[in-house]
Formats: sequence, C-alpha cells, structure tokens
Amino acid sequence: MAQSSIKQGRYNFSAVPATDKEHSSLKAYPAPAGVEQNTDFTVRVRLPGQSWQDLPAYLVKVDQVQGTSHTVEHACMSYFDFSGEAEVSVTFNKGRIEAARIRPLSYGIPHTIKGNTIRFTLAKPANLSVEVNGDIFHNLHLFANPIDSFVANATDTNLLYYGAGIHELPGGKLQVPSGKTVYIAGGAVMKGQVLIEGVRNVRVLGRGMVDQSVKMGIRIANARNVLVEGLFATQCATGGSDSVTIRNVKTMSYYGWGDGMNVFSSNNVLFDGVFNRNSDDCTTVYGTRLGFTGGCKNITMQHSTLWADVGHPILIGTHGNTPNPEVLENLNYIDIDILDQKEAQLNYQGCMSLNPGDNNLIRNVRFENIRVEDFRQGQLVNIRVFYNAKYCTAPGRGVENVLFKDITYTGKQAEVSIIAGYDENRKVKNIIFENLRINGRLITDDMPGKPKWYNTGDMARIFIGEHVEGVVFRRSGTDK
Repeated sequence: MAQSSIKQGRYNFSAVPATDKEHSSLKAYPAPAGVEQNTDFTVRVRLPGQSWQDLPAYLVKVDQVQGTSHTVEHACMSYFDFSGEAEVSVTFNKGRIEAARIRPLSYGIPHTIKGNTIRFTLAKPANLSVEVNGDIFHNLHLFANPIDSFVANATDTNLLYYGAGIHELPGGKLQVPSGKTVYIAGGAVMKGQVLIEGVRNVRVLGRGMVDQSVKMGIRIANARNVLVEGLFATQCATGGSDSVTIRNVKTMSYYGWGDGMNVFSSNNVLFDGVFNRNSDDCTTVYGTRLGFTGGCKNITMQHSTLWADVGHPILIGTHGNTPNPEVLENLNYIDIDILDQKEAQLNYQGCMSLNPGDNNLIRNVRFENIRVEDFRQGQLVNIRVFYNAKYCTAPGRGVENVLFKDITYTGKQAEVSIIAGYDENRKVKNIIFENLRINGRLITDDMPGKPKWYNTGDMARIFIGEHVEGVVFRRSGTDK
C-alpha cells in the first residue's frame, strides 16, 4: 500500500502533550481596527487560576445550500495560542442554550452549560467548532494553536514581517521571492493574495489572516521547498510544485467552486494539522489542470479536519491529460475527522472519492484512522472509473491498490456508496476494507449475522458493481 517519502516534519494536534502547569502560557491577539466582527458570541480564555482574556470574534462567511441555491451565512472565528492547559468560556449572545456540542466529536471534549455560557478546558491544541442549538452555520470556529515559537530578527534581510494591523497589498498581491521568510503576525489581516510562484526555499508563517475577500488567499505555483504554517485563508492551492508542507493552516470559503486545498501536478506535498471548511471540495489531487502538467505522487494529509458545505471532503482523479496518460499514486490520508458533506448531485458524492477521468490511473492509496460524522447528504465512499463529459475528455484508466483501515462512520444520513469500473480494460482492483465500522458494527467477510447469499458490501450499504476485482472486508490480523 501507499507509503509517503515525505520527511518534512510532523505537526500532530493529537500528539501535542500538555506541558507542566508551571510552564503554561497563553497568547491572545487583538483584532485590528476596522475588521468586521460578529457579536453572536463572546469568547474568553485564561490559564487556570488567572484572569480571563477576551478574544476577538471575527465575522467569517460560510456557504449554506438550500435546494439548488447557495446562501452566504455569517459565522464566527476566534484564535489564540497556548501551552499547558487553557480554560475557554463561550457566551451565546442571541438567546438560551438548549444544547451544545464541540466538534470533532472524536476529541471527546467535555463541557458545562450555565445560563447562556459554555465552558471547557483544553489540554492540547485543537481546531474546533462550537455549535449551539444545532446551528452549524452561525457557529464559532475556535482555533487553539500551539505557542508560536518564531522570533523575528530585525537584522534579517531575508525576512518580510507584517505586524498586527490591516495590510493593503500593492496590486492585490504579495509575490514572495526565493529564499525569503514571510511572517504574518497574529492580529494581522492581509488584503491581497500571498503568491508563491516560480520560487524556491520559501517560508510563510504566522498566526495572521488573509481576508476572505481574497478568493485564492494562498497560491503555490511551480515552486520548490515551501513551508506555509499557522495562517487563515480562503484557499491554499498547490500546482506544479515539489516538497511543499502546509501545516496548521485553516481555509474557509463561501463562494462557488471554493475548493480548500487543491493539488495539481505536484509531488511530495504534506498537509499536517489543517482545517478546511469549504464551499466545494476540501482537498483534491488532480493531474494536468489549469496550466500545470504531470501526475502526482507522495501526497499526504494527516491529523486534519474536513468540512464540505458542498462537494467532497476528499476527491482524487477527475482531471488529467488524455493524450498523455498520467498516474496519481502514493496518496495517504491518515488521522482525519470528516465533519460534513452536503451534495445532492449523485455524480459528485463521496466523503472519500476516487474518480479517475482523462485517462488517469489512481494507485496505492491509503485511508487510515478516518472518523466520519453524520454528514447531511452524500456517500461514505465513491470509487468509480468514469467519464464525466462536463469535465473530462475520456474515462480514467483504473483504480488499483486502495486500503481503507480503521474507518468509522456514525450516522443515518449516508446514501448507498458505489464501487464500479468502466469496462474490461478500465477496472477497479484490490480494494481492502480493514476494520470498517458502521455505527459501531464491524463489517467483515466473515461477520456474524451475514446471510451467505449477501455480499459483504450489502452490510455496509456499499454497492459493488461491474468491472471490479478483489474487494475484501477484513479485521486486523487476517489476510482475507
């Protein structure tokens, strides 16, 4: 199965330990004057036993699909840094709290409700959604970061420093030169795109924001050896590039085709600890597209959270180069929470979708430790070699060697998943589900209670169609 060759470091929210309370620290960043805030919530944080600090509650836009129409909704976003433990107080200013939840649910963060205030304690960094009375469109996105260790050196000629405040970028872009470090401090808002194009050895760091008025907030194109860390933007796409790390970056879009983190024709790309709430696909891997050419290999997303207000949380394979077929290979998705999918079009469903078109071949893909919450509308899995005339000029060549390990889905909304090839020469082959659990039930070929005349896929509501070979449902420790 797929093995990543990326060795660019690791950012694991779940592995960040709580430090000794004597060494605890907390950093809050005031909002710059003139930035719009949302009064739905009052957010405060403190170290245990110390005074409360107020956090800005920024207004952020999200997409609600109603029927076939898109509606822009106003939600909240706050962020801070801490080590040790942090206590959080969230007051709902619009009425009584009947119920509340903190997601991802897998984090199991306990909370108390008193009046219209929710309180909870964090022992490690986390990217969270705090939701009141079941409202997911006017929620609080709370990004609790690790302490930022970067220290600016005023004598460093390779440092471009943007402090707290609003920065109007000339021409609407910051074009980052090779060899430079760009630091965007907490409390900074960039009014323009951060463009990393045709360069090498670049870092773009900080806790600041690229304003949501910038549709492609961060763009990496034909670059090498790039690190983007800690920022907020609408989108962060990578094309024609090699050796890229995107760590603890948050994207949130609200407009049509607002993909979060695309990969086009790139190799050795690592997404680590990212959060994507998007108005189209959260993350994609494509071949030739938008002027970038070639296949993709060694793409890893880990320790991350995906929320698709429309489209797919994960989509692989649609676009490529029909005359010169490409391969998308060694793709890894590990330790991920999928919070939502909402897609009425049957052709575009699937929380985890492998849909090769344009003569693409997808092979060696690993989905491991994926926790899928009860999304609104869609499928758990969609693996189809297909020809989508709207976007493709040919069907894909196939899908080979895919492992789904330790996948859980808890919910009732999922429609029937699909696994299907195209013809005898364009097949789906060697698909393994290991420890697949649907509402707590382990799905295996030898599971108790399965009638002998049933396909195992029937027990998981997965339709296995024609031109498919070697689909196995097993538990760990077995080879069949």
